[in-house]
Amino acid sequence: MKLNAVDKNAEKIVFEISDSTPAYVNSLRRVLTSEVPVMAISSVEFRKNDSALYDEMIAHRLGLLVLSTDTKGYNVPKKDAKPSSATHVKLTLKEKGPKVVYASSLKSDDKSIVPVHPKTPIVKLSEGQELELIATAHLGFGRDHAKWSPGLISYYQKPTIKVENKGVEKVLEAYPSQVVKGGKIDPKLINSPNLIDACTGVSEHVKIEYGEPKDFVFTIESWGHLKPQEIMELGLKAFDESLDEFKKTLKQV
Repeated sequence: MKLNAVDKNAEKIVFEISDSTPAYVNSLRRVLTSEVPVMAISSVEFRKNDSALYDEMIAHRLGLLVLSTDTKGYNVPKKDAKPSSATHVKLTLKEKGPKVVYASSLKSDDKSIVPVHPKTPIVKLSEGQELELIATAHLGFGRDHAKWSPGLISYYQKPTIKVENKGVEKVLEAYPSQVVKGGKIDPKLINSPNLIDACTGVSEHVKIEYGEPKDFVFTIESWGHLKPQEIMELGLKAFDESLDEFKKTLKQV
């Protein structure tokens, strides 16, 4: 198996996986999505809520906030374990209207665990309305709830793309503008599932063929809890641990 980086920035990594199988690549996707721990709010204690939204609605919005994550300073709590400084962090909020309450209003006991997107709106308070609450967050896994998913993890089979630009100007308007450069179709710009689908079957100038499924394009797009590189590293670690556990189970059979 070979890896080749295609695109990389602070929020997303795109790389090609060659000489692999759909089973392995999909297993990697599942592990990265469901086995990488991130921080999210799991419970909310309301002291006062005069807003137009029910407690449950605000709690749901809080649970989906993206929180910065420290996987070294905190442990994933065991089932039914009591909150402690090693597993849980508290965030408090106390606001009075009229105003829009944003995620930035949450005050964390740990400065390293804060909303990644502070301008995320939580609720709008009218004149005289108040909102006061204590939220508790801890590390969790995407297999238990989507709020603990670290990001959008996806892949697609890499096709063979052939372009014949002679006479293509007659049908150029039928193709997405994103794949056109200098009045011609650039095969390197047909680099996403949407663009591949949009260019399939339009004319004979672009031929997209799929052979044996062994080459793939893999994307890790972080919500912001962790860097894409951290998601990959933690996911591979979890993958290795699962394989080790599988080996032990096989020996017992």
